[in-house]
Amino acid sequence: MKIYKFGGASVRSAEGVANLCRIVKGEQGALFIVVSAMGKTTNALELVLEDFIGGNTASALDRLHEIEQYHREIMAGLLHQGEDFSADGISAGTNRVGALFSELGGLLAAASKRDDYDSWYDRIVSYGELISTTIVSGYLAAQGVPNRWLDMRRCFVTDSRHREANINVDRSTLLLRQAVDAFPEQVFVAQGFIGATPGGCPTTLGREGSDYSAAMAGYILGADSVTIWKDVEGVLNADPRLFSDAVHIPQLTYLDAIELAYSGAQVIHPKTIKPLQNKGIPLYVKPFLAPDHAGTLICGRIDTPIGVPILILKKDQVLLTIRSRDFSFVLEEKFATIFSLLERFRIKTNLIHNSAVNLSLCVDNSWHIDEAIEALREAGFDVMKAENMELLTVRGYTDELWRKYARGPQVFVRQATQSTVRVVRKRS
Repeated sequence: MKIYKFGGASVRSAEGVANLCRIVKGEQGALFIVVSAMGKTTNALELVLEDFIGGNTASALDRLHEIEQYHREIMAGLLHQGEDFSADGISAGTNRVGALFSELGGLLAAASKRDDYDSWYDRIVSYGELISTTIVSGYLAAQGVPNRWLDMRRCFVTDSRHREANINVDRSTLLLRQAVDAFPEQVFVAQGFIGATPGGCPTTLGREGSDYSAAMAGYILGADSVTIWKDVEGVLNADPRLFSDAVHIPQLTYLDAIELAYSGAQVIHPKTIKPLQNKGIPLYVKPFLAPDHAGTLICGRIDTPIGVPILILKKDQVLLTIRSRDFSFVLEEKFATIFSLLERFRIKTNLIHNSAVNLSLCVDNSWHIDEAIEALREAGFDVMKAENMELLTVRGYTDELWRKYARGPQVFVRQATQSTVRVVRKRS
């Protein structure tokens, strides 16, 4: 069996869904397809959630209506992708999609208690994947590709860490294998990003968590390979939207990929690599619009070194500078207090820099950032917050790159080893 994962950019339009179908039709043997929410649907549902949490139900429902119209336009476009198929699958999918939107609208309208942001996030935002996979499954069926739609809330059992849940491998293995073995179809369509607690409460696996879903499905099902389909030719040494001289990297080791993901590379989710490495399953990152292109292979060993610097820019960062009010050294006992508070509020730290009395942390911006700062101040720390920051990591830097990126008044924090420099700087 192969695992194919298609991201939101791949299925953001009717043409994208039709292209997915062409790729699937070209495959022989069992195929497990993991699909993200379409286009920017996750972002749009997050805005629905903000209105909902803020008590503005009317605005939340208006936004939901816009999301529904977007999906209906995609379904309408699929009816014009060709005449050599039955429309029954599309029609059935349209009815199921309508039912999902009605279900979500009823949830928004009826809820009275709205104080648990993280739990509501998972309940509302998870609909994006349920809707996208319903459309994809229906279109594949209409195109003569028999397939089975799976509800991953019934296959991936997770803990209760809402918005960044961890999959229980043992319990999920039993359920997912049972689901796949129960049906004769060779093609399965499943949601990325979502699961559920043992009690059935929906959870999500973290932003871009569909990659993790694909990796775990590959691990559990003993896949021959996992392929992530992207709108780029593979893994590049930099984001081409930010660095005009970005080049393609043909091969990476698992270790390289983990370090890139940790530093903020958007091509691969940080959790993706470990389950694949554990079973030696190769990971391919391939271009969605050019499926015959080799893309990038990620595996245990590579033929040649990377050979080019790698630049990773992580945006929407906050720099926290923390100091004890009594000017005591920031030692282990202080670290424990600080990081336990950050963990409580789900603040993800991307860089740590400390001196005798200061601890500087570059963290992801978060809904809970101000709550965490207040908790730190109550615990006896002075905290300064610098917003509109970004974290740039340059692996294999040169003197030219050092002069260009690691110097200047916009750099607040700089860390360097022999091969890597990381700078926290004011967003330009």
